[in-house]
Amino acid sequence: MQSTEEHSESPREATMDSAFFSFSSPLGKIFLVSDGTALTGLYFAGQRHLPTGIEKQPLTELPVFLEARTLLIRYFERKQPDFGSLPLAPAGTDFQKSVWALLREIPYGKTVTYKELSELLCQRTGKRSAPRAIGGAVGRNPISLLIPCHRVVGQNGSLVGYAGGLERKAALLRLENSSF
Repeated sequence: MQSTEEHSESPREATMDSAFFSFSSPLGKIFLVSDGTALTGLYFAGQRHLPTGIEKQPLTELPVFLEARTLLIRYFERKQPDFGSLPLAPAGTDFQKSVWALLREIPYGKTVTYKELSELLCQRTGKRSAPRAIGGAVGRNPISLLIPCHRVVGQNGSLVGYAGGLERKAALLRLENSSF
């Protein structure tokens, strides 16, 4: 049985102590959120779990936003930028953060299944987690694309679950030369 921590579903809201930035990408408008130093969110317009009111927030040009935009533009140009230099600070439970850390290890152009993530997390922590619990954490990833949740597929390699929409997930995987 999974702990309630693994299934946290609290709604996100755009808060006044966060800074916001947006720009257009080939897959639609991208919203970036920061605590002033690190990125705390990256969302596509219209995706599930988009913080309430984000579209109405005043925009700020922080260095972390400008660096992220530059790297994302390179990504969409298929130049495989290294996102490792970007400071990320996703808010979530310890379980979610452990899953998101695993997502950051999935190489560009590769995919893994929820079951494989579950097995890897068990190897690292000694705790078993159902693929469904892993899927819940993957689905609540607040920093889409930079924490590459789009690289997680169903058991038979099928295209399943992406808060930004399956069309975007397929487009991102094709961009990375995966077979989708």
